[in-house]
Amino acid sequence: MIIGVPREVKKEEHRVALTPGGAAELRKDGHSVLVETRAGDGSGFRDEDYSAVAADIVPRETLFGRADLIVKVKEPLPSEYHLFRDGQALFTYLHLAPNRELTEFLLGRNVTAIGYETVRKNGSLPLLTPMSEIAGRMAPLVGSYFLQAVHGGTGMLPPGATGVRPARAVILGAGVVGTNAARISRGLGMDTVVLNRGLDKLHAIDELFNGTVKTGPATSAAVSDEIRGADLIIGAMLVPGGRTPVLITKEMLGTMKKGSVIVDVSIDQGGCAETSRPSTHDDPVYRVDGILHYTVANMPGAYPVTATLALTNATLPYIRLLAGLGIDRALNENAELRSGLNIRNGAIQLKALAEALGIPFK
Repeated sequence: MIIGVPREVKKEEHRVALTPGGAAELRKDGHSVLVETRAGDGSGFRDEDYSAVAADIVPRETLFGRADLIVKVKEPLPSEYHLFRDGQALFTYLHLAPNRELTEFLLGRNVTAIGYETVRKNGSLPLLTPMSEIAGRMAPLVGSYFLQAVHGGTGMLPPGATGVRPARAVILGAGVVGTNAARISRGLGMDTVVLNRGLDKLHAIDELFNGTVKTGPATSAAVSDEIRGADLIIGAMLVPGGRTPVLITKEMLGTMKKGSVIVDVSIDQGGCAETSRPSTHDDPVYRVDGILHYTVANMPGAYPVTATLALTNATLPYIRLLAGLGIDRALNENAELRSGLNIRNGAIQLKALAEALGIPFK
């Protein structure tokens, strides 16, 4: 199979979908690997590193024109739509629930679209987990930075000081993002609370942190009550393939401390705050009713070396399956890959996505 690895075009996205080591494994399997010129620059991988393992360095148009399988990091942008061929396969983070335009394009172009974020294995999301870990660990760090008064924050130092209480962090969601955010938040000395829908993950939080992280249900009343005194709120909710539930309404902002910070990690799936909209690394924060919103849709892209290595470790076994068996056979024989299928044969194949967009599910 011919596998194409294009350069990412999303603003300030420096990751690449495949390391030279990953390309070497695919070449050993007998596949052709096309890498767009300078695709790995932002992650510290030169064209020469890919050429050394017999990958072909080609222009963008050549890559899309020849590749059977396109492997990316982020969803295609409108500037890339014209490059896709009818019937081509795409393997990437799709996050289609809040993106009707891209969904309709992929349906109309008859692209087989498999989303990293919806591949399931034994109840987990193995291709989302490494980026969720990074984003979760980033969230308290970037939130703490914007708590500084010079950035318009509350001016609360995360660990406090002798005789002065620490800042308070409220984390909405107890999955991979929420657990990692709690680890860093607690490590920074913040008074940390995790709210979640469902008790099982809250039990896990209690056991993991020996009660040093407080827990509670993510009901409307509990969220409203907890965010009133919070300096930092981290949105870490996830509905795989579907729209993130909105837990913070615009009206709630008026009850919060001026200068408090919302880091909405769930923005890829629409965000958990009604006032969240995607931002970028070069302009990451905006203010609504005195509340700072950090809503960068590709947070791990800020640490592209770590993120690219972690991503390839997770995705390579699945890329080898798709290339080795062929798209049809791989989807038919591998339940994990099949669970990641969002679009095929011009129809939505993921129920949560169909429900989120109000499009018929087949």
